[in-house]
Amino acid sequence: MGNYINSCNKTKPKIPDELNDGLETLDEYQSRWRSVRVIYFTMFLMSLGFSIILTGIWPYLNKLDPYAGKEFMGLIVAANPLGQMIFSPLFGWWSNKIGSIRLPLLCSLALFTFASGLYSSLEMRPDNVKYWMLISRFLIGVSSANIAVCRSYLSAATRLSERTKAVSMVSLAQVLGFIVGPGLQTAVTPLGNDGYTFLWRGFVFNMYTACGWINVLMSIGNLIMFLPGLFEEHKIAAREIMIKQGKTSERETWKAIKPDYVSAWTLIMAFFVLVFNFVLLETLGTSLTMDQFAWSNHDALYYMGILMSVGAIVALATFVAINPLCKIFPEHYVLIWGGFSLMVLGRVLYIPWGDGPPKIAEVYNDTIPLTGNATIDYEPNHEIFLGCPKTQQWCEVTPALTLTQFIIGYAFTSIGYPIGVTLIQTIFSKVLGPRPQGVWMGLMTGAGCLSRVLGPVFVGVIYTRYGTYWTFGFTSVMMFIAMIWLLLSKNRLIPPSFDSPLTTEMQTLSTNKVPIPTDEAEYKVTSQNDDDSALEEDEENINNALNTALCSDKNNITIVVAGR
Repeated sequence: MGNYINSCNKTKPKIPDELNDGLETLDEYQSRWRSVRVIYFTMFLMSLGFSIILTGIWPYLNKLDPYAGKEFMGLIVAANPLGQMIFSPLFGWWSNKIGSIRLPLLCSLALFTFASGLYSSLEMRPDNVKYWMLISRFLIGVSSANIAVCRSYLSAATRLSERTKAVSMVSLAQVLGFIVGPGLQTAVTPLGNDGYTFLWRGFVFNMYTACGWINVLMSIGNLIMFLPGLFEEHKIAAREIMIKQGKTSERETWKAIKPDYVSAWTLIMAFFVLVFNFVLLETLGTSLTMDQFAWSNHDALYYMGILMSVGAIVALATFVAINPLCKIFPEHYVLIWGGFSLMVLGRVLYIPWGDGPPKIAEVYNDTIPLTGNATIDYEPNHEIFLGCPKTQQWCEVTPALTLTQFIIGYAFTSIGYPIGVTLIQTIFSKVLGPRPQGVWMGLMTGAGCLSRVLGPVFVGVIYTRYGTYWTFGFTSVMMFIAMIWLLLSKNRLIPPSFDSPLTTEMQTLSTNKVPIPTDEAEYKVTSQNDDDSALEEDEENINNALNTALCSDKNNITIVVAGR
C-alpha cells in the first residue's frame, strides 16, 4: 500500500507531508503561519521599543532637565521592565478569560502608540518633564506586557513538532529588536540636538524624538495587522492533542492533563537566573572595561560596540542552529550542556586572574576622584590617567581581568544565552500541555523583567562596593546551582507524550499517513477472508480506493477498512 500516492497526477500546494494528518486544510495551515509571523513582528517591535532609546535617554533627559541626575535616569530605565513585570500576568489572565488575544493586543498596541508619542512630545511639557518621561517609559513597559500574550498564543498556534523552531524564531526576533534599536538611534543622529520644528514649534523632530515617532509609525502598522479580517487566530495545539487522546473537546483534553508544577517553576527560576546574568553583563560591560583596561569613554564605546556586534552575529547563528541540534539531541540536554554549562564557564572566566591590580585612575596637580563614568574637562595643568577609580577601594587589592578572558567569556555567553532562553521557553510550553498558557507565560515574562530591574541594582551595590571577585563569584555560584538543579530535574524536563495507546499502535502499524476526514463521501473496502490470497486481492482493492479518494475533488472523504 506504499505507492498509491504516486498515481495521483494533480499538482497543487500542499501541507508538508509530516503534518498532513487531517487536522487542518492547506488554507488553514497558511493562515495559521501568517498569524505566527505577525507575532514575530510584535515581539520584534516590543524589544525595539525598549532598546531604541537606551543610548539617547541620558542626553535627552539632560537637555530637558539638567538637574534630573543619573539616579533619576536609572529610575526611568527601570520603569519599563517594572511595568512589564507587574502587568504581564494580568494581560495573560485577560487573554485566557476571553479566550482570544486580539483585544488585549489591540489595547496594548494602542497604549504603546500613545506612550511613544508622549515620549517624543516631552519638549512641549516644560513643567516636571522628568516625571512625564518616567510615566511614558512605564506605560511603554505596561504595553510590552503583551509579550506574555504573544508567547501564550505561539504555544497554542503551533504543533509540538513545530514548537522549537517557532520559539527560536521569536527569540531571534527579540534579539534583532535589541540590535536594531541602537542602530536606528545612530541613524537619526544627523538630525541634531535641535532638529526641525513644525506646527508653530509644537512638534519637534530631532535625534531624540525621532526614535519615539519611529515607534509610533511601526506600532500603528502592527495594530492594523491585528484588525478583524486581517488576523485570524488558529489554536491547533489543543486540537492536536485532543485527537491523540481521543477526547471529544479541547477543554476536556486540557482539563484531563495536569501540568508538572515542579517542572514549571523550575524553568521559571532558571529563566530568571539566565536573564539576570545576561542583563548584568550587558549593564556592567562598558564600566567594567573602563575600570579594568583603562579605556576612555570613546574607546569603551567603540570596542564594546565591535564586541557586541560580533556577539550578536554569533547569537543569530546559534538561534538558527538550535532546531537542528534538537533533532539530534534531546532538548533538555541541549539546554543543560549547550546553554547553562557555557553560561557557567562564561561567568567563571570573569573571575580575575591577572598578575596585579588594574591601573588606578588619578589626577595630578589638582586631585579629583574619578568614578567609572566621570567626565573631566582636559586642561593643560591636568595629567589624567584612566583606569579603576580610587573611590572603589577594592581596585587597589583585586587582580585585574585580562582582555583574553573577557573576550572568551563573552563568546561563551553569546552562545549559551540564546540556547538557554529559547529552550527554557520551548520546554516550558510543552510541559504545560494544551491548556491556555496566558497566566503562566505572564509569570515567565515577569521573571525576566524582575531580572532586568535587579541587574542594575546589583551592579550598583555589589560591583561598586565589593568588586569583581564578589560580583562574578556570586553569579558563577548562582549559575552553577541552577545548572545542578536542572540536572537533578532532567527527567521532569522531558515533555509528556500525549499519544493514546490506540493512536500509538496505529502509528506503529501504518507506514503512510492517511487523512481521515469526516463525511460527504465514503469509500469502503471490506475484507471478510482469512486466507493470505484473499488479503492480497483486498490490498489491491484498497490501493484503488485510496487512489480514487486522494484524487477526488471532494474535500471530505472517509476511508473505512474493516476486517483482519
